[in-house]
Amino acid sequence: MAKIITKDGTEIYYKDWGTGQPLVFHHGWPLSGDDWDAQMMFFLQKGYRVIAHDRRGHGRSSQVSGGHDMDTYAADVAALTEALDLRDAIHIGHSTGGGEAIHYAANLGKNRVAKVVLISAVTPLMLQTENNPDGVPMAVFDEIRQGTAFNRAQYFQDFTIPFYGYNREGAKISQGIRDNWWRQGMMGSVKAHHDGIKAFSETDFTEDLKSVDIPVLVLHGEDDQIVPFPISGAKAIKLLKNGKLISYPGFPHGMPKLLRHPLSTKIFWLLFNLKQTSITGN
Repeated sequence: MAKIITKDGTEIYYKDWGTGQPLVFHHGWPLSGDDWDAQMMFFLQKGYRVIAHDRRGHGRSSQVSGGHDMDTYAADVAALTEALDLRDAIHIGHSTGGGEAIHYAANLGKNRVAKVVLISAVTPLMLQTENNPDGVPMAVFDEIRQGTAFNRAQYFQDFTIPFYGYNREGAKISQGIRDNWWRQGMMGSVKAHHDGIKAFSETDFTEDLKSVDIPVLVLHGEDDQIVPFPISGAKAIKLLKNGKLISYPGFPHGMPKLLRHPLSTKIFWLLFNLKQTSITGN
């Protein structure tokens, strides 16, 4: 398996296919690079180089006890992009991976990142605070911590229902998609998953969003039950200098499973042609 070793000795697994402009995929919590398989195959066939890694403690990467914070996540991405010498790359992040992608681009990825795509991302800040009163209460994240730490196998099974909007009327449940989510989650370290909840819920990405000049495409489902659209995508777009927002009525948090041809082509056509700030509704 292809891996790099970071400065603290952590092995980061990655897959790297094809040639052409690099597309780097950042997965959500508590998954792995496998969550992007369909998109990677699609864009590989379109002539792009596609790369996805397993975040430390996730998937096939080392189950280390520490470093489960956004600064270290971004540093691991920097180590990977430097090892592979990725330049003019487009970074695509879902959920926690969206936070990781923009944090890397803003702080460590200058001169290497061309554009960023944020899909159902946790930006700018999920947690309810005095300065973010409409955020998600800490009690919600404490419940996720409790379920993850002490009842992970069943909790992860149950989590797929709101994640994909399978609790909505008329939803068509795919057992294969649920099983694949659970498989990826159970491959990783319970400690990494537990500690990572703080990383995705309490990291404030406001300055990251404000500081980037590169084009950023924000995609979010309006029926996201995990990272609610009003506190995330709708706010993130207002902080970007060069951003475009597309929101999707009725789409759940796990909307990448819905982003298939021809929608994937449309999304990346929009991204590649994004030059000026543009805010749209749907």
